Amino acid sequence: MQDLSKDLSKFLDRHIGLNSKDEARILASLGFVDLDDFVSAVVPSEILDEIPPEELLVQGCNEFDALEELYSIAQKNVCKRSLIGLGYHGTHLPTSIQRHVLENPAWYTSYTPYQAEIAQGRLEALFNFQTLISELTGLPIANASLLDEATAAAEAMSLSFALKKKSNANCFLVDQSVLPQTLSVLRTRAEPLGIVLDLVNPCSFELNEQVFGVLFQLPGSNGELWNPSAAILKAHEIGALATVVVDPLVQVLMAPVADFNVDIAVGSAQRLGVPIGFGGPHAAFFATKEKFKRYVPGRLVGQSIDGDGQPALRLALQTREQHIRRDKATSNICTAQVLLAIISSFYAVHHGPDGLKEIAWRISCFRAKFEQYLLHFGYSLEPGARFDTIEINCGEASEIHRLANLDDFNFRVLPLGAKSEEASGVGITFDELSTADELQRVLSIFAKAKNCSIEPLPDISTELCDLLPGIPLRKNSWLQQETFHAYRSETEFMRYIQRLASKDFSLIHGMIPLGSCTMKLNSTNELLPISWKEFTSIHPFAPKEQSSGYRSLISDLENWLAVLTGFAGASLQPNAGSQGELAGLLVIRAWHQSNGQANRNICLIPVSAHGTNPASSVMAGFKVVPIACDQEGNIDLEDLTNKAQSHADNLAALMVTYPSTHGVFEPKIRQICEIVHSYGGQVYLDGANLNAQVG
Repeated sequence: MQDLSKDLSKFLDRHIGLNSKDEARILASLGFVDLDDFVSAVVPSEILDEIPPEELLVQGCNEFDALEELYSIAQKNVCKRSLIGLGYHGTHLPTSIQRHVLENPAWYTSYTPYQAEIAQGRLEALFNFQTLISELTGLPIANASLLDEATAAAEAMSLSFALKKKSNANCFLVDQSVLPQTLSVLRTRAEPLGIVLDLVNPCSFELNEQVFGVLFQLPGSNGELWNPSAAILKAHEIGALATVVVDPLVQVLMAPVADFNVDIAVGSAQRLGVPIGFGGPHAAFFATKEKFKRYVPGRLVGQSIDGDGQPALRLALQTREQHIRRDKATSNICTAQVLLAIISSFYAVHHGPDGLKEIAWRISCFRAKFEQYLLHFGYSLEPGARFDTIEINCGEASEIHRLANLDDFNFRVLPLGAKSEEASGVGITFDELSTADELQRVLSIFAKAKNCSIEPLPDISTELCDLLPGIPLRKNSWLQQETFHAYRSETEFMRYIQRLASKDFSLIHGMIPLGSCTMKLNSTNELLPISWKEFTSIHPFAPKEQSSGYRSLISDLENWLAVLTGFAGASLQPNAGSQGELAGLLVIRAWHQSNGQANRNICLIPVSAHGTNPASSVMAGFKVVPIACDQEGNIDLEDLTNKAQSHADNLAALMVTYPSTHGVFEPKIRQICEIVHSYGGQVYLDGANLNAQVG
């Protein structure tokens, strides 16, 4: 009788595409007896594991069982309506985008668009994203997205620092209402570069010759909107660059920040159709003036003319990137949040400027109506213009949070970080998902906390000048390109998406024999759960007990990575390989400092290393010393020894790309580590999709 306990779906065979017969045929053609024979020939014996990692990990299962387990994990997350805000908002992803982009392998399996001739569809979608951001901000140059808003703000700080007019200037002024996650990243990135951060009130701050840049948040974490013109002029008078972190839906209504003469505008495109997803991933944007285009981080899509005289798209100005500039680069980011930027660009195509304005206007109307009732209930509010957020400091805060929890709401707990029962205030942020019925439920909570009833009040003015008093509003037409007006019907929109997809080469067309950490070999089974509400709707600042499923997944992955690397633990904090490099180097730097050796600032990097390696090293506060390599990318041990010896007093680290960019494993990695360790340095291993410090 057939063994029914065997897997009904052979996930491994189907996903990888090779069965045992295929494998044997390929090995025989290469001259190997079996897979062990092949691995022994490829991987140097001194680094080959005696115990394969899979024996230390949990056993695999079939597709059905995997989805069942993921579903049980998802159920541990508690889905409540979060009106917390702080850069993470409820959105509605149009179903046509979900089905034809997010869930379409033509879009999610494409190789990174280095080869323009097989990436014209994605490049056009990214060009649309850049156009959207440029039109929103009024700035002529926008990149094809960055990793997240906080990273984009840090990149703006780095650009400002690189272009400072006074060599001794080292102070960066930051809006005291900046979002907390942005402030954390700014602090991490500033310290190794010797940048001093100073939190200021943007309406009353002092400047001196040490200031090279300022950063303002619109709206701030407290929801306040204001006209930054005077503050920006003040910064420009001493030669400092001005950055504004702006909400894209606010920018739909208010005048473009370029009208205030801002130098750099950054922000998150999460509100443009991308779910909260426990904090990410989300595409950020970065826009600036024409004169700074050679310093813009990440990718830029440009339009040219092909050999037949037709418009063609390509990645532009690559001479500014780190694979060219290496340790002279101002950023280590060589990628973009492509799929999510594409989703946001299609979201803008789907809605057009009028639809985006309608969404932003409705949000502001809900906030204004709520504000009217709060004053009627007797709550005290700070005066000022607001877009979507209100913060209320009141004695009833703890009771409001208790009632909100009973009605399946999460409100912002003030002060940030406090427990709800100890709160002194409440923050409410409205978003695209807000409705009149939901507003009534929220009002009921605040009314009950004051022991008062909800009575009909006069209609509020819905004119923008009244909703956003004192804020310069958008006057001129924008986003008039045909793409953002021509696809209002679902069928026309679907056809446009498919036309772009047909211009790309992805795994639906054939295998992509290019090695890179940007490959998209994700199975359908792995991608299904990302659309489940138990994963999409969880806010990163929701109470911990509401994210047990996420925390379980994170813990499992950290443990598996620790087993695979042989280390005591792993961090999932970096959101890209480049940021993993930086995080690892910062760990090494901190380790030397903890040992009283802050002078150790030399990082040895083989000339065969990824271009991001020297860029990351400089960002971590190190000086780069190159190490010679042979034609296969292997490190020259004599050159390594000589340079480690000559820099022994200040040697901090050696950074090794493993396998090298030539695709080979460094055969003498153990000897290399011993050489570096003997002179007091640490070794950093930069692997494909896995960064680890070799201790």
